Amino acid sequence: MPMAHPFLTFENVKVKYLTNTLFQNLNFEVSEGQHWALVGDSGSGKTRLLHTIMGKYNIVQGHMQHHYVEDFLAEFPQQDVPFNYRHLIAEVPQKHNFRNLSNTTEFYYQQRYHASDSEDAPTVLSFLDAVEAPVGKALYWSKAKVTEAFKLEKLLHKELIKLSNGETKRLLFAAALLKNPRLLLLDNPLTGLDVKTRGELHELISEITASGITVIMATSPKEISPAITHVATLANGEIVKQEKRQDFMPAANVEENLLSPTIQEELLALLQPQNKATFNTVVGMQDITISYGSKLVLDKVNWHINQGDRWALLGHNGAGKTTLLSLINGDNPQSYSQNLILFDRKRGSGESIWDIKSKIGFVSPELYQYFPYASTCHEVVESGFYDTLGLLRQSEPIHAELALRWMNLLGIAQDANLPLRNASASNQRLCLLARALVKHPPLLILDEPCQGLDQQQQHNFRNLLDAICASSNTTLIYVTHYQEELPTCVDKVLRLEQGKVCV
Repeated sequence: MPMAHPFLTFENVKVKYLTNTLFQNLNFEVSEGQHWALVGDSGSGKTRLLHTIMGKYNIVQGHMQHHYVEDFLAEFPQQDVPFNYRHLIAEVPQKHNFRNLSNTTEFYYQQRYHASDSEDAPTVLSFLDAVEAPVGKALYWSKAKVTEAFKLEKLLHKELIKLSNGETKRLLFAAALLKNPRLLLLDNPLTGLDVKTRGELHELISEITASGITVIMATSPKEISPAITHVATLANGEIVKQEKRQDFMPAANVEENLLSPTIQEELLALLQPQNKATFNTVVGMQDITISYGSKLVLDKVNWHINQGDRWALLGHNGAGKTTLLSLINGDNPQSYSQNLILFDRKRGSGESIWDIKSKIGFVSPELYQYFPYASTCHEVVESGFYDTLGLLRQSEPIHAELALRWMNLLGIAQDANLPLRNASASNQRLCLLARALVKHPPLLILDEPCQGLDQQQQHNFRNLLDAICASSNTTLIYVTHYQEELPTCVDKVLRLEQGKVCV
């Protein structure tokens, strides 16, 4: 049987970023017709390997060869423009890099809720129009094709900033495929998607591979697409195992160990009440209706949350969950015209947005997307005391100490002095979780809090959250698309469908 033609080869590669060695003696080969999944614990090197393939890090030793470039140039000689392997690679990253129309500043977190500011964002159509497709070859993935495949028809005139998490993911896929690449890199592509959308995306990945595009995806072992033929397992910056898909056996579920006595003691000390206020009504909503133009987002929503309640907020992508939470968190200016009570006060009765935020610990995929990178991880956590996006004031020793103790509980104290941008994606997310917990607020709003965490990290966080709720009257709103992720303390459910509460 003839050997498969090589597509991508790493031979004894050493990779560095600044002064850090990311990979040492890396050997990895992808052959024509193969499609690979990269699996491993958080921080094992999956995303870094994708970035190395894209040329974002320095190879200081060994050899990386993109064989498919030679094949492409033999078929489509390039004479007029400088050309390299990057022209034949596209990626769907965990975080987008959308910019405003003037291309001078990035979006900010609350921008989607402010009409005048959101108008500075490009539309889906203009974003797709700006994608440069390769010349000189027949294009399987045309604009019409990706628009239909990823259900973007009704979104074409919508500003990017107003897209839901699921809509954004579909757009990133469409834009990547418009390049008709030879190699498509997917970094946790199913994160934050509902069950139906995940199934549809698996089918589309199969069509992508059938169209002649090689796929390499970093993913959870439970979310490997059917089109994948091979699996590489990473640990501590090394590929420790390479095997055919049919031979891959995911690791057994982690044991449901309880928190150690030491951690429980530390947690109780951090939760000691300090003039904690009590409330009759944490959230009271009556016939909440929100629309943007002709689009009805929330339709007569009624919801009453008492102090100490633990709710799951469920619904498909685009059901209205993010808009509902924006009303509670004080980010949506339409809250002033609604019959909304927060912490026993009607919204718009003289309270400030900072009065509201001081009582809430919050994390969401959007906050992760737009959180500034300038602060250290320790400063990010401490900023939770002041409800700012990063430490914008002088650090206070008592708060700095508490922030470090929370980081230690979540296993990220070693990153305290590391700039947020240099931490692994999972530790960035854990920093934002610590930021939400650090002031022990009356209300925790956790929107997809376990995105990007491996199985052990998710288990540890669920245990921590259950212990917090068992030891305090903390009110909880928990959003997820994975039922198995819900902590055991959750005993109430509000489900949205097309902006309406499902009874």
